[in-house]
Amino acid sequence: MTKQVAHPMVKFQRKVSSLVDSKIIKPTDSISKIALLYGEDWSYWKQELAEFGFSMQDPVQEVLAVEAWDED
Repeated sequence: MTKQVAHPMVKFQRKVSSLVDSKIIKPTDSISKIALLYGEDWSYWKQELAEFGFSMQDPVQEVLAVEAWDED
């Protein structure tokens, strides 16, 4: 039996969803607003988001709308 490991972006997406649910950020806020909350870890996430075609001006809701984080 193989255990499927969640893509790191799935965990990121869950965290962002939690921030929206907690009203810390709004779905219409730009992704760059998350950078303030991630501090030193942000450069990693910024690179990951860029690899999936996101810009820092995109609204958070676009990250939340992704259904599968496939690397293909």
